[in-house]
Amino acid sequence: MIQVTSLCELKQLQELDISYNNITGSLPSCFSNLTNLQALDISFNHFTGNISLSPIGSLTSIRDLNLSDNHFQIPISLGPFFNLSNLKNLNGDRNELYESTELVHNLIPRFQLQRLSLAYTGSGGTFLKSLYYQHDLQFVDLSHIKMTGEFPSWLLQNNTKLEELYLVNNSFSGSFQLANHSLDRLSHLDISRNHIHNQIPTEIGACFPRLVFLNLSRNDFGGSIPSSISNMSSLEILDLSNNELSGNIPEHLVEDCLSLRGLVLSNNHLKGQFFWRNFNLAYLTDLILSGNQLTGILPNSLSNGSRLEALDVSLNNLSGKIPRWIRNMSSLEYLDLSENNLFGSLPSSFCSSMMMTEVYLSKNKLEGSLIDAFDGCLSLNKLDLSHNSLTGEIPFKLGYLGNIQVLNLSHNSLTGPIPPTFSNLKKIESLDISYNNLNGEIPYQLVDLDSLSAFSVAYNNLSGKTPERAAQFATFNRSSYEGNPLLCGPPLTNNCTGEILPSPLSSYGFIDMQAFYVTFSVAYIINLLAIGAVLYINPHWRRAWFYFIRESINNCYYFLVDNLHVPARFRRFQPCV
Repeated sequence: MIQVTSLCELKQLQELDISYNNITGSLPSCFSNLTNLQALDISFNHFTGNISLSPIGSLTSIRDLNLSDNHFQIPISLGPFFNLSNLKNLNGDRNELYESTELVHNLIPRFQLQRLSLAYTGSGGTFLKSLYYQHDLQFVDLSHIKMTGEFPSWLLQNNTKLEELYLVNNSFSGSFQLANHSLDRLSHLDISRNHIHNQIPTEIGACFPRLVFLNLSRNDFGGSIPSSISNMSSLEILDLSNNELSGNIPEHLVEDCLSLRGLVLSNNHLKGQFFWRNFNLAYLTDLILSGNQLTGILPNSLSNGSRLEALDVSLNNLSGKIPRWIRNMSSLEYLDLSENNLFGSLPSSFCSSMMMTEVYLSKNKLEGSLIDAFDGCLSLNKLDLSHNSLTGEIPFKLGYLGNIQVLNLSHNSLTGPIPPTFSNLKKIESLDISYNNLNGEIPYQLVDLDSLSAFSVAYNNLSGKTPERAAQFATFNRSSYEGNPLLCGPPLTNNCTGEILPSPLSSYGFIDMQAFYVTFSVAYIINLLAIGAVLYINPHWRRAWFYFIRESINNCYYFLVDNLHVPARFRRFQPCV
């Protein structure tokens, strides 16, 4: 363990790095002696205390200050640093930022920062007003602080040298206004997860011509996607997802942004034909357009994207057949075409690519057989084909997809037996083949699937005995098997000998009745004893009680005589009056 106080004697020291040492406690006050210190890195320790009370404010020669990953309290005003006229780089990530009450509102900091990072320090509050006086900022990361107020457009206006700006996951509102000049150096802009509304400025492409990364997702932007974005010739990542955008996807976007690697426009209100004749995005790896209102077919031009790794167009209104060129996408790993109006059969050797790991085709109108559809999909770990009109038998080759973890073939019209080769799926965690027309017995070998946590063969025409209640199969209840009248054995109620077994519910009911009988008997006896005690103590109530009993017996007798025509020979046995 470093003795931090011993460092205070090094008065001529210019650079000090004691990061990653698990040092605890507060920063020694004797650090104020290090007046020649220009670079101080105390990150990744366990220092505590309020920076306002620390010796940091006395280090007037300091240029580079790294306080990240400690337990300091840092005022949002940055007041303790105002006198550090040489300070250029300040990193306070993952500490505790708080709303200060210091009287620094009219003070102008003496520093001109180049890099400022206070990410993951969040406690809310208004934006740092001290930054209004900064003009040399190149890098700013104030993400995950939950700061409120209008979006600080002046930050863009005042700092022409800005290269990277991150204001992720705050609570900024208002509109996103551009500077009245071009920010030629800005390469990364991420203002996602805020409450910024109105339209994306139409001239955004002209204002940020050198952007490489643009993320405006999870805001409240409306209107259309500005076509000027296509002027960003260096753009690699564009994420406008989870907004209120409408209109068509500009065709120039997929023609002119030649460097684009990731295009994410999901969960908006985009409409129009998904038909790009000139798809020139040769470097595109991720195309995410899910949750919109796109129509038309999957265009053949997409086959030009030979580097495509993820294609997600789910939750749209696409129609037509699944194109055969998908099987030629050698880099494709993730494919989601679910919840559209796709029809027809699956192409043979559907995912001949050895890279394909996840395929989601549920809630379409697919039909036909699965034979040969998934030959060669050896890397596949998730397949969701539910809610279609698939027919024929389940191919036994599916049992050779040794990496499969999730397999869902439910809500189709599949017939035939459950392939015994499913016992080879040693990594499978979820198997759902419910709501089909499967018949035959459930292969007993499935009991060996130790990773299985979700299983359903419900609502088929299966027969025979349920799998042994061992290992993972001991955890599956009746819902996994119901809807198969010819199935027998636990946890179902019908025994394989024809005897009806009590269901778990009835067993619980029996236990409840036992308790009821005991409770009722005890209460009945207590009531009788209480009544007897009262009658013994109070003579008036005792006479009233016996009178009530006598009148009740007389009424019963005459009721029987009058209504049941009791023979005369029995009438002599009248009750005593």
